[in-house]
Amino acid sequence: MIVLEAVSHDFDGRPVLDGIDLALPERRIGVVGANGSGKSTFARLLNGLVVPRAGRVLVDGVDTRKDIKAIRRKVGFVFQNPDHQIVMPIVAEDLAFGLKARRIPKGEIDARIDAALARYQLDHLRERPVHLLSGGEKQLVAMSAVLVTDPEIIVFDEPTTLLDLRNRNRVAAAIEELAHPAVVVSHDLDLIAGFDRVLMIEEGRVAADGQPGEVLRFYRERMR
Repeated sequence: MIVLEAVSHDFDGRPVLDGIDLALPERRIGVVGANGSGKSTFARLLNGLVVPRAGRVLVDGVDTRKDIKAIRRKVGFVFQNPDHQIVMPIVAEDLAFGLKARRIPKGEIDARIDAALARYQLDHLRERPVHLLSGGEKQLVAMSAVLVTDPEIIVFDEPTTLLDLRNRNRVAAAIEELAHPAVVVSHDLDLIAGFDRVLMIEEGRVAADGQPGEVLRFYRERMR
């Protein structure tokens, strides 16, 4: 479970998050907020991409300040733009990248890659150059590259924002089918409407926290 204790953060002296205390035990948690509200920074705190200026972020009791390798093994992160995440030129090479760093045997790497690509019917893309993929295919490859590392929790930062409707639906279905707990930051309110819990972040603080129907209704009213 992820726990935030009195977490505050700023960039160049500008407050971004202020005094957040949360425990996140639910299977599906959505996060909403206006642009600049602090929600992307919040997401990055959860796997140590950002370390808070004050307070602590704990994942199963491990402080993100103290053991970043352990945190990254526990919490996978899927970026809004898969081009910021995909690092290798060929699909299979990208999925293998994180596994090789962990010294996993080649046979197991190949088996994990095959299973991850089969999950999203991407087998035919195994040897495809990444630059030839569609936006939706890239996002699913980015998800697959996280899944092969077998994290305990996955954090998504705006996973459908850059996609057309068909690919948005493919990614939404992929998130829904995950066995892993997930925290999803999104402007796509339909994507998170069926989640267990939704947080609304406003001016760096949690302005609403509860059932999706209630929080999303409050959020819509605030955005009028």
